[in-house]
Amino acid sequence: MNYFELFALPQGFELDTTALATRYRDLQRAVHPDNFAAGSDRERLMAVQKTAEVNDAYQTLKSPLGRAEYLLRLNGVELRGETTTIKDPLFLMQQIELREALEELADAADPFEAAMALEQQFSELKQQMMTSLKAELVDAQWLQAADSVRKLKFIDKLEQELALQEEQWQL
Repeated sequence: MNYFELFALPQGFELDTTALATRYRDLQRAVHPDNFAAGSDRERLMAVQKTAEVNDAYQTLKSPLGRAEYLLRLNGVELRGETTTIKDPLFLMQQIELREALEELADAADPFEAAMALEQQFSELKQQMMTSLKAELVDAQWLQAADSVRKLKFIDKLEQELALQEEQWQL
């Protein structure tokens, strides 16, 4: 049973997150290990395993990037642990420029304003890529979708690094 089937949701990138959350709570109540405290060792172990599966499925499906990666996996494209590099020279140049801008934030006249501008740039780029990814997944363009996921992971990493810098400034 795949994660979409587990949550009784249609398999696809677009997802009713309210239905996902509701179904998650229902499944958690049904398989929670406390419900099997008086059961056999095997029943308790199965409850723990099922709870872990439900948690993993929920975390995967609630994240757009995780959901996209999972859809790719269901369609024969495995991205976990891969070493494939992005071959888009324009994107790679853009990444170098964004990384340099991130590294230069602390030296900016107003680091907070520069950080907000960079955050806006990341957000716009992410939105554009997400739009492409949605279309690629709908059209079953698995290899192009895989490249889009790889690119989105770069942006996510940059966003995380920016957030870390902002946290350090506040300390």
